[in-house]
Amino acid sequence: MKREFIGLMRGPAQVMFQANALTGLLFLIGIFWGALSIGQGRIAFGGLVGLTAATLTGYLLPLPVRDGEAGLWGFNGVLVGLAMMTFLGDSPLAWGALVLCSAMTTWVRAGLDRVGATHKVSSLTMPFVLSTWIFLAAARLFVGLDEVALSHPMLPAAQMSEPPATMPTSLWEAIVWPLRGVAQIMLLDSWVTGALFLIGLAVSSPWAALWCFVGSTIGTYGAILYGASATVVEAGLYGFSPALTAIALGCTFHRPSPSAALWAIIGAAATLFVQAAVNLFLEPLGLPALTAPFCLTTWLFLLPMFKFGRDGGKEPDHSVWHHHSA
Repeated sequence: MKREFIGLMRGPAQVMFQANALTGLLFLIGIFWGALSIGQGRIAFGGLVGLTAATLTGYLLPLPVRDGEAGLWGFNGVLVGLAMMTFLGDSPLAWGALVLCSAMTTWVRAGLDRVGATHKVSSLTMPFVLSTWIFLAAARLFVGLDEVALSHPMLPAAQMSEPPATMPTSLWEAIVWPLRGVAQIMLLDSWVTGALFLIGLAVSSPWAALWCFVGSTIGTYGAILYGASATVVEAGLYGFSPALTAIALGCTFHRPSPSAALWAIIGAAATLFVQAAVNLFLEPLGLPALTAPFCLTTWLFLLPMFKFGRDGGKEPDHSVWHHHSA
């Protein structure tokens, strides 16, 4: 039972490629802080329910138990729970859909990993993205699911009319905006949550904490440079996908090295443009991009199978990640 509980706690940590139960616990604390600070505790509980539903589903299916012990069943479920309670109203039917969607990510991950194994890439958070898109799109036709926070479908020109972001006017803002980007990995707008996430990452991997903040900073200030919407930039919404890409390329699928660092910086910068393009594509549907830009960019940068760092001539295994920590 102890191993199962540790595996459950590792689930939130695996959102950022860590299999450390303490990191997962700090992530959960950050999630509850961010949700409760805006009076939306149900968002945090949604993440907890999604984590549990996805993990239990893994134990019911004929899947390798080591994946569950590493937290690899639960991380998509956490994200589903947070997203469903962010975009949908609080009702028994919404919670039922949340449980089903979270459970679905477990077998969707198994299927996508099987397809990606040919090219030695993992599904990353795409099971969360695809499953959540399906349920949120369906909510527009179901009266029983109230899409309280989904944007209204509109042509891209409507958003382009918003005033562009400018450089922060203080050192405080300069730091807080990227921290919000880190928090937005879990769909939360709280610099305190972002700081707690970085602390949690540092417990497991200082490199991951560094690249998370660097990636969010690149995305945030790149968006300012290119004149993205001020509201979007200040909320950290251009920081979260570049942060994940930077962790993936800088220290997860490649060992830390100067060449891997350059690859991670380029990848984080490219994610900014992928995110803008995905936002544009989804605007007429009124659906959020979620972490799709991170997945798409990371796949594009992993598929060449470049060797970085002192890997002894061996190609890095991109198919799964297992950080065997506490």
